[in-house]
Amino acid sequence: MYSYKELSQGYYVLSLDNHVEIMEALAAFCGEKHILAGEISGLGATNDATFRYLNPSTMKYVDKTFAEQMEITNLIGNISEKDGKPYLHVHVTASRSDYSCIGGHLLSARINGACELFVKTFPEPIHRRHDPTTGLNMYQL
Repeated sequence: MYSYKELSQGYYVLSLDNHVEIMEALAAFCGEKHILAGEISGLGATNDATFRYLNPSTMKYVDKTFAEQMEITNLIGNISEKDGKPYLHVHVTASRSDYSCIGGHLLSARINGACELFVKTFPEPIHRRHDPTTGLNMYQL
């Protein structure tokens, strides 16, 4: 699913295997390493990605799948804890063959080519809780 190397304490570089789903691999890695707080960055390529958009007027998510070869020009996110498990919040920008870009909250993306990620961990867990006012899972600080 992935290979990784710890560059320094709590700072990892990951290479995801081709055709692996990004969020699945990240969740597995965070579970394996017991990571409950951190940040994620990376790039790669996908040919099947689903982005999510929150419509603030309806407070409902709208998901859209793009089944085309795209370069992941930016992947950024954070890791926190909800219900005792790693909680991933990841956004992506991807470029199409015509050089236009699309992006949003990453629900899923299957690698088609490569995906290289950095994960930096934090020493204390960051907890999340559901906020009924916004309908979002917010930091509990």
